[in-house]
Amino acid sequence: MNREITFRPAWDKRNNDPKKNYGIHGADMIFILKGELGAIQFVVYTGWHLPHVADEYKYKGSKISEPLAADVGYHSPKPMYEGQQQMQAKCEHLNGKPCYYDGSGLHAEKVFDMLIQQGSDAVWTYLESYYMECFGELI
Repeated sequence: MNREITFRPAWDKRNNDPKKNYGIHGADMIFILKGELGAIQFVVYTGWHLPHVADEYKYKGSKISEPLAADVGYHSPKPMYEGQQQMQAKCEHLNGKPCYYDGSGLHAEKVFDMLIQQGSDAVWTYLESYYMECFGELI
């Protein structure tokens, strides 16, 4: 099993043209547990924005968002239930294999509480358990 914690950078893709306006988003923290059968992820939206975006919020007297439990889910190279649609032709978490994904934001809140109260070891234990639930064994 391979454990990774990665951070996706914050971005500002605002545009006056509504068709090109994708807004702003803070950095994401992603726990990934990878094995031969698939991968499990836990995503936290950190609320950490680009400096100029954070300054705008402060200037306007607005609050920047706090960390948010965003998602817990699996990446599988094969469908996990009848009718499941492929999400990506090449998944970064499955070494370029096709990806069948399913996840839950509500489920993530439980894991976020574990992270806050017990630390990352509890998150890894949970992700290993969820991997076994999804794929049957830890390989």
